[in-house]
Amino acid sequence: MNMTATLGGNTAMTKMSTSDATEAKAFNSNSAATIEEGKTVGKPYVKDPKFKLRNVEVFYGQERAIKNVSLDIGKNQVIAFIGPSGCGKSTFLRCLNRMNDSIDNCKVKGALQLDDQDLYDPRQDVVELRARVGMVFQKPNPFPKSIYDNVAYGPRIHGLANRKSDLDDIVENSLRKAGLWDEAKDRLDATATGMSGGQQQRLCIARAIAVNPEVVLMDEPCSALDPIATAKVEELISELSESYTIVIVTHSMQQASRVSDRTAYFHLGHLVEVNDTVKVFTAPEHPMTEAYITGRFG
Repeated sequence: MNMTATLGGNTAMTKMSTSDATEAKAFNSNSAATIEEGKTVGKPYVKDPKFKLRNVEVFYGQERAIKNVSLDIGKNQVIAFIGPSGCGKSTFLRCLNRMNDSIDNCKVKGALQLDDQDLYDPRQDVVELRARVGMVFQKPNPFPKSIYDNVAYGPRIHGLANRKSDLDDIVENSLRKAGLWDEAKDRLDATATGMSGGQQQRLCIARAIAVNPEVVLMDEPCSALDPIATAKVEELISELSESYTIVIVTHSMQQASRVSDRTAYFHLGHLVEVNDTVKVFTAPEHPMTEAYITGRFG
């Protein structure tokens, strides 16, 4: 999705006057008074959702990081999670393919469903789930293997190719979808760690989609990339949304406005507002959302 959103004037403040800084600090410290737990303004629900998430809470020990969040994520939709650092958006994202399972003191409560299947059912095969719900991380993390073997890794362990020719086709198709085939086709045997940062991130996307996922999660996928590489990844997100449901966490409101269909604003573990991206950035319903996108804090 391409759009130009008015972010309420100065999105990024290079300098703040003393009075402005005091106002922002006071606004942020009093924010809890304007947020009602479990109540999200806008349109948090959709028809025929891919994910149906109700009353989700996440605890790290005794600390509650996600507070009674309910949200639907539509099929073949790009939804962006935005909010200040520490607001819970990445924690919530990791609930969707149970990446939080690897954290010893983390506990997830609530009802989380993917196509009406309970994500946290004890009988749920987590390896199978993560094949259906792939993930791309903030920092490119290619395996110390060849470009070919990076993409072929998932199909091999999941038994998706019986013949070498089938595996070759999967690798080529995945690299084409990731917009990397023309750059990599003549050096598939070269080590992936020798690629540029932007190429490595697109390789990680190719690796994620090689196992035919239904959903791709992206946790700040462009934060370590230069503007040219970022533009390529954003273009790729738009193309992939025709085949996949995409959930992206981003600190860049401009990026959210460019790539997403819906935007969800998190604050201090609360899901404050969800709506069509155009509406969130031009006519937000909640004062906290407006304050964040206009740069009063964050």
